Amino acid sequence: MSGQMMIGVAGYALAVNLLAYAAMVLDKAKAEAGSRRISEATLLNLAIAGGSIGTIAAQGTIRHKTRKEPFRTQLLVIVLIQCLVLVALTVGLIVTGSPEGLWRALVA
Repeated sequence: MSGQMMIGVAGYALAVNLLAYAAMVLDKAKAEAGSRRISEATLLNLAIAGGSIGTIAAQGTIRHKTRKEPFRTQLLVIVLIQCLVLVALTVGLIVTGSPEGLWRALVA
């Protein structure tokens, strides 16, 4: 993977995780203030988009949505699927030897 692409992927991951963390912080503040909340669907969509680490970090640091079901279970499923995809991509890269080889194998 080229250096520019690695920087882009890392930048995206950092941005979406910061956004997910900030959304959880904002949602907790809104809950405490009794104002309109950020929907659980939005919070979970941020996790799906790659912000699961930020969402889990917020759960641990600000103690928000730690006991809320089905949010907690849905977040766990998202994380497990993301881990499986990461393992599959890693194995695919090892087997094919390069991102280009993996792409060719996937579209063939």
